[in-house]
Amino acid sequence: MIVITTPTGDIGSRVLGNLLSRDNGEDLRVIARDPAKLSAAIRDRVDIVTGSHADADVVDRAFAGADAVFWLVPPDSQAPSLHVAYSGFTQAAAKAFTAHGVGHVVGVSALGRGTPVAGRAGLVTASLEMDDLIASTGVAYRALANPSFMDNLLRQVASIRGEGVFTGTEAADQKAPAAATRDIAAVATRLLLDRSWTGSGSVPVLGPADISPDDMARTMTGVLGRPVRYQQQSIADLGARMASYGVGDAFVQGVVDMMQAKAEGLDDGVPRTPETASPTTFRQWCEDVLKPAVLG
Repeated sequence: MIVITTPTGDIGSRVLGNLLSRDNGEDLRVIARDPAKLSAAIRDRVDIVTGSHADADVVDRAFAGADAVFWLVPPDSQAPSLHVAYSGFTQAAAKAFTAHGVGHVVGVSALGRGTPVAGRAGLVTASLEMDDLIASTGVAYRALANPSFMDNLLRQVASIRGEGVFTGTEAADQKAPAAATRDIAAVATRLLLDRSWTGSGSVPVLGPADISPDDMARTMTGVLGRPVRYQQQSIADLGARMASYGVGDAFVQGVVDMMQAKAEGLDDGVPRTPETASPTTFRQWCEDVLKPAVLG
């Protein structure tokens, strides 16, 4: 039995789809706040536990008989602290992993462990502390250590379409890893199905090459057939804009600290190798995902 959290989210839905597409004899169970968001075809093929995976009763029911769990903490922009948002959210599940003898857990986390800025990287620091909590239970655990997602650009489709502009806090020429969420889901799927691994550790998913915002702008221009340019904003302005949208103080500070840490090399600590590189190029992602969203 494999349990999937966030089955309607960007990564969780891809993991679920990957598992459903394989004829491997695995029973699947999902934890969903709103099962109606799952298609009827999916609801017919999986066991559903309704509720939040922060809830002790929910995870107690969901993890009974589970061999493996896909774990992802949804962002909570109103949490009183990042500890509450990550480790607090995971506390009940950590107890349930032990109580039900869950063998393997695959979690979505972040790059940065071992870098000088890891302890002051906001959301990333909280995510790494969550990894430590899960690993402390003794379950076999793999944290998917991810950089920024290519798919985050979908939040700026309106600006790219209307103004030919996307924004970020990185310097225009700062190269960094970026990964497609479909590749992250593919790695998670592989680990959930091949449970020969033991102990705890991280699995970096780095994309095929480092890329700068200017590189992205040139690629988007070519793929979309219209000019696209990058506009840098200050980290302080990003925080102020988030606060103006009603995002809570702890989450705003967590993002600000994370982006400052990224500017100081948070994502630079892992070398790209055949094992850490993921296949989807930024150009391919633009063709497959961004172009239909912008021009469709």
